[in-house]
Amino acid sequence: MSLFLNVIIPLMAVFASGFVLQRIRVLDVKSVSAVSLYILSPALVFVTLYEAEFDSGFVIILVYMFVLFYIMVLLNKILAKIFKWGPNTESASILATGFMNSGNYGLPVVLYSVGNAALPYAIFIMVVQALQNNFFGIYYASRSTNGMRRAIENILKMPTTYAAILAFVFQYFSIGVPESVHSTLSMVGNAAIPVMMIMLGMQLGSITGLKLNWQVVLSAVTLKMIVAPLIAFLFVLMIDMDPIIATVLIIISAMPTAATTTMYAIEFDTEPELVSSITFISTVTSIVTLTILLNLLS
Repeated sequence: MSLFLNVIIPLMAVFASGFVLQRIRVLDVKSVSAVSLYILSPALVFVTLYEAEFDSGFVIILVYMFVLFYIMVLLNKILAKIFKWGPNTESASILATGFMNSGNYGLPVVLYSVGNAALPYAIFIMVVQALQNNFFGIYYASRSTNGMRRAIENILKMPTTYAAILAFVFQYFSIGVPESVHSTLSMVGNAAIPVMMIMLGMQLGSITGLKLNWQVVLSAVTLKMIVAPLIAFLFVLMIDMDPIIATVLIIISAMPTAATTTMYAIEFDTEPELVSSITFISTVTSIVTLTILLNLLS
């Protein structure tokens, strides 16, 4: 109960503030998203990864992220065969289950439940997930050559990618960052997590239509909220790793659908209302599933 009161409730209150604000004022979420994407997140990524001590744990995380994604794709293809889903429905389910909300939702949950020591790993996961989302998300939303080109262009436009690369280069070659620059980046980066949390609420508040195809919704929510953390648990049992990394992998795997997948579904007309429904229901469901998971991990 203490984890629910001290972690889940405060986070949900921040999400709810963004949700209510969006319902009352109908603000431009894209503008807030641009501030987070191009200014706040790159600063947070650079400072955190620059200060981190890189070890084999980051390689394990990279391998796991791709293992989880391809398992989700495979399970969705099996379900599509069993239930005779069309290509659009299959793509929508892959979008909803293959990409978790590791940034807006995952970072604060890891920070407040595990602590600062886990933050570099959670941020590295966010960067990897963003790369996957911008490449495979567009690919599965469009299923076309044009989509492949757009995916590559999107990755090259991502400032967090360059921030991560710069952090790796600066640390590897022991390049110092002036204190004035470091403190400024730290100040800007510290604003990233609360803004991302409010933005998630705003994104959910922007959802106007739901499509309750319960067969697909229940299948996707089950894969996202139950099967994915179980896969993480099995992976953690098989691979020898730092307990903090193991905890982070399990928590991030239990995150609901990434809100950005709705954007791709709308842009490429890949069952946007269905993807929105899964995003919304998985986020609401996470209040229960994450409370149970965090208590088990503690």
